[in-house]
Amino acid sequence: MLTTLNTSYTDTRAADLAWALGREPLPALATLDLELAGTRLQLRLLGASHQVILEEDRGTCSETVACIPGSSTPLPLGVAKRVDDWEYEFAARVEVLSPGSFAGRAQELLDLVSDHPHGLAGVFPGSPYAFTALLAQRHEGQVLWRTWHAYPQDGQLVATRTRVGVRAPVRAGDLSASGV
Repeated sequence: MLTTLNTSYTDTRAADLAWALGREPLPALATLDLELAGTRLQLRLLGASHQVILEEDRGTCSETVACIPGSSTPLPLGVAKRVDDWEYEFAARVEVLSPGSFAGRAQELLDLVSDHPHGLAGVFPGSPYAFTALLAQRHEGQVLWRTWHAYPQDGQLVATRTRVGVRAPVRAGDLSASGV
Protein backbone atom coordinates (compact mmCIF):
# COMPACT_ATOMS: atom_id res chain seq x y z
CA MET A 1 0.00 0.00 0.00
CA LEU A 2 1.36 3.41 -0.98
CA THR A 3 0.15 6.62 0.61
CA THR A 4 1.13 10.29 0.62
CA LEU A 5 1.70 11.44 4.18
CA ASN A 6 -0.05 14.65 5.11
CA THR A 7 2.70 16.10 7.28
CA SER A 8 5.93 18.01 7.08
CA TYR A 9 9.16 16.12 6.58
CA THR A 10 10.42 16.15 10.20
CA ASP A 11 13.30 13.68 10.41
CA THR A 12 15.43 15.16 7.70
CA ARG A 13 18.72 13.40 8.47
CA ALA A 14 19.58 9.75 8.93
CA ALA A 15 21.68 10.70 11.96
CA ASP A 16 18.51 11.97 13.71
CA LEU A 17 16.94 8.51 13.85
CA ALA A 18 16.75 6.76 17.20
CA TRP A 19 15.69 3.23 18.13
CA ALA A 20 13.41 2.18 20.98
CA LEU A 21 11.91 -1.10 22.08
CA GLY A 22 8.71 -1.35 24.12
CA ARG A 23 7.21 2.10 23.53
CA GLU A 24 3.48 2.64 23.62
CA PRO A 25 1.81 3.28 20.25
CA LEU A 26 2.61 6.76 18.95
CA PRO A 27 0.24 8.79 16.76
CA ALA A 28 0.33 7.31 13.26
CA LEU A 29 -0.30 8.91 9.88
CA ALA A 30 -0.96 5.55 8.22
CA THR A 31 -1.27 1.96 9.45
CA LEU A 32 -1.53 -1.51 8.00
CA ASP A 33 -3.00 -4.28 10.17
CA LEU A 34 -1.82 -7.79 9.32
CA GLU A 35 -2.64 -11.28 10.58
CA LEU A 36 0.30 -13.61 9.93
CA ALA A 37 -0.45 -17.18 11.08
CA GLY A 38 -1.86 -16.18 14.46
CA THR A 39 0.37 -13.15 14.98
CA ARG A 40 -1.16 -9.68 14.78
CA LEU A 41 1.20 -7.11 13.36
CA GLN A 42 0.56 -3.42 12.87
CA LEU A 43 2.87 -1.45 10.60
CA ARG A 44 2.72 2.23 11.50
CA LEU A 45 4.04 5.26 9.61
CA LEU A 46 4.77 8.14 11.93
CA GLY A 47 5.48 11.75 11.09
CA ALA A 48 8.95 10.88 12.31
CA SER A 49 9.42 7.44 10.64
CA HIS A 50 8.04 4.03 11.79
CA GLN A 51 6.70 1.82 14.55
CA VAL A 52 5.85 -1.88 14.40
CA ILE A 53 3.64 -3.50 17.01
CA LEU A 54 3.55 -7.29 17.23
CA GLU A 55 0.84 -8.94 19.36
CA GLU A 56 0.33 -12.58 20.24
CA ASP A 57 -1.41 -14.28 23.13
CA ARG A 58 1.88 -14.26 25.05
CA GLY A 59 2.26 -10.47 24.88
CA THR A 60 3.26 -7.46 22.85
CA CYS A 61 6.54 -6.33 21.31
CA SER A 62 6.92 -2.87 19.81
CA GLU A 63 9.80 -1.36 17.84
CA THR A 64 10.14 2.32 17.07
CA VAL A 65 12.69 3.86 14.71
CA ALA A 66 12.10 7.59 14.55
CA CYS A 67 13.19 11.02 15.63
CA ILE A 68 12.31 10.71 19.29
CA PRO A 69 12.75 13.95 21.22
CA GLY A 70 14.90 13.36 24.28
CA SER A 71 15.90 9.84 23.21
CA SER A 72 19.33 8.73 24.34
CA THR A 73 19.40 5.60 22.17
CA PRO A 74 20.73 6.37 18.68
CA LEU A 75 20.10 3.96 15.84
CA PRO A 76 22.27 0.93 16.61
CA LEU A 77 23.99 -1.22 13.99
CA GLY A 78 22.64 -4.31 15.72
CA VAL A 79 20.68 -5.49 18.76
CA ALA A 80 19.90 -8.98 20.06
CA LYS A 81 17.61 -9.16 23.11
CA ARG A 82 15.14 -11.36 24.89
CA VAL A 83 11.73 -9.74 25.11
CA ASP A 84 9.39 -11.84 27.25
CA ASP A 85 9.14 -15.18 25.38
CA TRP A 86 10.73 -13.83 22.20
CA GLU A 87 14.19 -13.52 20.76
CA TYR A 88 14.45 -10.11 19.11
CA GLU A 89 17.15 -9.20 16.57
CA PHE A 90 17.54 -5.82 14.87
CA ALA A 91 20.10 -4.55 12.38
CA ALA A 92 20.49 -1.22 10.59
CA ARG A 93 22.75 0.20 7.93
CA VAL A 94 23.04 3.49 6.09
CA GLU A 95 23.67 3.47 2.34
CA VAL A 96 25.03 6.62 0.69
CA LEU A 97 24.13 6.76 -3.01
CA SER A 98 24.74 9.16 -5.89
CA PRO A 99 21.66 11.17 -6.98
CA GLY A 100 21.04 8.92 -10.00
CA SER A 101 21.54 5.71 -8.03
CA PHE A 102 19.37 7.03 -5.21
CA ALA A 103 16.40 7.76 -7.48
CA GLY A 104 16.59 4.31 -9.08
CA ARG A 105 16.91 2.47 -5.76
CA ALA A 106 14.12 4.56 -4.20
CA GLN A 107 11.74 3.80 -7.06
CA GLU A 108 12.62 0.08 -6.91
CA LEU A 109 11.82 -0.04 -3.18
CA LEU A 110 8.59 1.95 -3.53
CA ASP A 111 7.43 -0.41 -6.31
CA LEU A 112 8.32 -3.49 -4.24
CA VAL A 113 6.56 -2.35 -1.07
CA SER A 114 3.50 -0.65 -2.57
CA ASP A 115 2.59 -3.76 -4.59
CA HIS A 116 3.11 -6.22 -1.70
CA PRO A 117 0.10 -7.30 0.42
CA HIS A 118 2.23 -6.97 3.59
CA GLY A 119 3.84 -3.67 2.61
CA LEU A 120 3.20 -0.06 3.62
CA ALA A 121 5.00 2.95 2.15
CA GLY A 122 4.45 6.63 2.79
CA VAL A 123 5.86 9.43 0.67
CA PHE A 124 6.46 12.79 2.32
CA PRO A 125 5.41 16.00 0.52
CA GLY A 126 8.11 17.84 -1.40
CA SER A 127 10.02 14.91 -2.91
CA PRO A 128 8.83 11.67 -4.51
CA TYR A 129 11.84 9.91 -2.96
CA ALA A 130 11.43 11.13 0.63
CA PHE A 131 9.67 8.10 2.08
CA THR A 132 9.41 5.49 4.79
CA ALA A 133 8.53 1.93 3.78
CA LEU A 134 7.86 -1.28 5.72
CA LEU A 135 7.51 -4.87 4.54
CA ALA A 136 6.60 -7.83 6.80
CA GLN A 137 6.44 -11.60 6.54
CA ARG A 138 6.21 -14.72 8.67
CA HIS A 139 8.64 -17.55 7.96
CA GLU A 140 9.23 -20.78 9.90
CA GLY A 141 7.63 -19.49 13.11
CA GLN A 142 9.39 -16.13 13.01
CA VAL A 143 8.05 -12.70 12.15
CA LEU A 144 10.37 -10.59 10.03
CA TRP A 145 10.17 -7.04 8.78
CA ARG A 146 12.35 -4.70 6.82
CA THR A 147 12.15 -0.94 6.66
CA TRP A 148 13.65 1.80 4.54
CA HIS A 149 13.93 5.48 5.43
CA ALA A 150 14.94 7.68 2.49
CA TYR A 151 16.76 11.02 2.72
CA PRO A 152 17.12 12.23 -0.88
CA GLN A 153 18.75 15.54 0.02
CA ASP A 154 21.77 13.61 1.41
CA GLY A 155 21.50 10.56 -0.84
CA GLN A 156 21.09 8.40 2.27
CA LEU A 157 18.93 5.32 2.61
CA VAL A 158 18.59 3.77 6.07
CA ALA A 159 17.67 0.08 5.85
CA THR A 160 16.66 -1.98 8.88
CA ARG A 161 15.73 -5.60 9.36
CA THR A 162 14.10 -7.21 12.37
CA ARG A 163 13.46 -10.81 13.34
CA VAL A 164 11.25 -11.84 16.25
CA GLY A 165 10.97 -15.52 17.11
CA VAL A 166 9.71 -17.57 20.02
CA ARG A 167 12.47 -18.48 22.43
CA ALA A 168 13.00 -22.23 22.51
CA PRO A 169 12.28 -23.72 25.94
CA VAL A 170 15.25 -25.11 27.81
CA ARG A 171 14.99 -28.85 28.31
CA ALA A 172 16.57 -30.72 31.21
CA GLY A 173 18.96 -32.55 28.87
CA ASP A 174 20.14 -29.22 27.47
CA LEU A 175 21.18 -28.04 30.93
CA SER A 176 23.37 -31.05 31.69
CA ALA A 177 25.00 -30.94 28.25
CA SER A 178 25.91 -27.27 28.67
CA GLY A 179 27.55 -27.80 32.06
CA VAL A 180 24.97 -25.73 33.94
